[in-house]
Amino acid sequence: MAPREKASLHPRNRHQGRYDFPALIKSTPELAKFVIINPYGKESIDFASPDAVRVFNRALLKSFYGIAHWDIPADYLCPPVPGRADYVHFLADLLASHNDGEIPRGAAVKVLDIGTGANCVYPLIGYSDYRWHFLGSEIDPTAIASAKAIVQSNGLNKVIQLRQQANRNQILLGLLEETERFDLTMCNPPFHASLEEATKGSQRKWRALGKADPKRKLPVLNFGGQAAELWCEGGEARFVTQLIRESAQLAGQVLWFSTLVSKASNLPAIQTALKKAGALHSQIVEMSQGQKQSRFVAWTFQDQAQQQAWREARWARKD
Repeated sequence: MAPREKASLHPRNRHQGRYDFPALIKSTPELAKFVIINPYGKESIDFASPDAVRVFNRALLKSFYGIAHWDIPADYLCPPVPGRADYVHFLADLLASHNDGEIPRGAAVKVLDIGTGANCVYPLIGYSDYRWHFLGSEIDPTAIASAKAIVQSNGLNKVIQLRQQANRNQILLGLLEETERFDLTMCNPPFHASLEEATKGSQRKWRALGKADPKRKLPVLNFGGQAAELWCEGGEARFVTQLIRESAQLAGQVLWFSTLVSKASNLPAIQTALKKAGALHSQIVEMSQGQKQSRFVAWTFQDQAQQQAWREARWARKD
């Protein structure tokens, strides 16, 4: 699939156009002190400030998704909400494309968010927009505690569950019960191979944004982030190929597996891994948010007849 034009969000993404800062400040007054006027004379926030980004996310989640209480520990990944929403909407399209064009909604759809993070953003958006139910997995106990606090403070315990992956060397294996079934998995993998690589990546972003002011102390990492959120041995390619290998052992428990892929250069190795694992169908979905190009890869081990039986057994039910 060819990349879409720059700056084009998914049509169902709530974050089209410029932000309405007066409305955001009305819902989250603390945002006011972080609003600046950018070089183009428009209201914005200082994306080099972790505090500003965190409060901005809080305002977006409250205004657009009804999340009344949201916070994360210091130095944990604070993701850009519009990009996260795009992944969710394109996954909805993936399900619809195999369901006569209709997006399955409600509690019948179960989604596994691999590495949900302290922010729990994917489940919050997915439940708000489609009423899907989620299981979020994590290896970091602090991140799990933060995500649980967000879920509990918003009364979402029945629709978003969280589970710690006890074995740091495994992604899916040892995580799920044999009787559990998921219509989707999603994942934002650590895409750097080292802390040094992650730091250099952030420095490139600051330069690209015109923020490399030598007189100013900038955060080391863009949008914050702990080690497991940003880098792992072997980087993105190794993580995703491991995820693919493990997914083959859970082929009957998940309809569609998916993961973000930050670096297009990793796609050939990922496609080779999918073929080796025996995936029957796969696709690459390109996405674009502003200057950022991203994509996700989705795959299934189920043939057309199995997919049809899955849909009839699960999505035909009335909630």
